[in-house]
Amino acid sequence: MTAGLPAARTTRSGLLDVGSGQSMYWEETGSGLPALYLHGGPGAGLGRGGYVERFDRTRYRVIGVDQRGCGRSLPPAGDPAHDLDGNTTPRLIADLELLRIHLGVEAWVLNGVSWGATLALAYAQAHPERVLGIVLMAVTTTRRAEVDWITETVGALYPEDWDRFAAFAENAGVGYRRGEGRIVEAYAQLLRSPDPAAHDAAARAWMAWEHAHIGIGSGRSDGPFDPVRDPVMATLITHYWSHDAFLDPPVLGRMDPLSGIPGVLIHGRLDVSGPVITAWRVHRSWPGSELIVEETEGHGGPRMVQAWTEANARLADRLTRPEAPR
Repeated sequence: MTAGLPAARTTRSGLLDVGSGQSMYWEETGSGLPALYLHGGPGAGLGRGGYVERFDRTRYRVIGVDQRGCGRSLPPAGDPAHDLDGNTTPRLIADLELLRIHLGVEAWVLNGVSWGATLALAYAQAHPERVLGIVLMAVTTTRRAEVDWITETVGALYPEDWDRFAAFAENAGVGYRRGEGRIVEAYAQLLRSPDPAAHDAAARAWMAWEHAHIGIGSGRSDGPFDPVRDPVMATLITHYWSHDAFLDPPVLGRMDPLSGIPGVLIHGRLDVSGPVITAWRVHRSWPGSELIVEETEGHGGPRMVQAWTEANARLADRLTRPEAPR
């Protein structure tokens, strides 16, 4: 736990009906400025709730959600009852609006990590009047160039792992050949298989590639394949990435609504999975935003997490001043 901050404790939680037979899990703790945390993936879920420690719960009412189809939300992606075709970024944004109204929140601070940064930016662009400020770590916009980088180009740094990743898709009978199609589209097709064994094998191949490249400079080591979380995550990642995150225009093509919203962008120089150029472009397109580049870390790490915590504290100071404009 970060020194000086109170221990995490969920005070309320529930399942919110978001339509089409889908329910979204939410939880909250603390009091003060409403703050919404958006996890990565897509499909990573809230996990053990460590995100709460990035906030002073005497100043923030911290709200977290397991996005549609993952974590404790029901039914999970891959389940026949899950509406995967209806799982899109506009639907996630609509889910968050339903939750905001359900919880009686007028406007909130957004926090997002990795994919959660994309979702936070997309939500803010759709509903800028509901956003008090934004803090993002491991910044993504999930545009096609970023997806092609993380699924193919960065294979130049991990050729052995990428060869196994591509060979699995080539041998899976979906018509994929390296250099002749997008590997993310091949895996998206494989992860829609109704055959549990085929789905599991594709999820294992996908997550093995994720683990190969994501850890550099992050100060963490990914554990073994999780048979509950990882198939859901692989299904949702490939679903979103093969559809350009269901964002048209993309995030960087509509930054004007963020004008006047305070924001902090935190990124690692060593993030080979998501190079810092994305955070730089978001920063350059968002007047008034602050960019913090941690030179010694990658897609996360203790220095970045500390910067995240400090950014929320500074934002609380700014928003609770008597003369605060928002």
